[in-house]
Amino acid sequence: MAEDHQSDAVQDAVAQLETLGGTRPRIVPGPGDIRIEADVTPCLADNWPQVLQVLNRGTDFGLTLTDTGQVAWLRIPRETGTHP
Repeated sequence: MAEDHQSDAVQDAVAQLETLGGTRPRIVPGPGDIRIEADVTPCLADNWPQVLQVLNRGTDFGLTLTDTGQVAWLRIPRETGTHP
């Protein structure tokens, strides 16, 4: 994993989403940001108010429907690793 993927903001969001959902989120590097994707498990859905607090730390976030279920995601800028 590249050095900038290890920013405190990314590590913190991944750790919190893992605790809230019971599965490890994926880290997807982009050209200017890092996207964190978490499968929406029943546990994650049960903790939705706390999940929204984590997602809101990104520059943007959303919920995507895939063939295998829903994915909650957020983007954190690569330059700063924090919300602008």
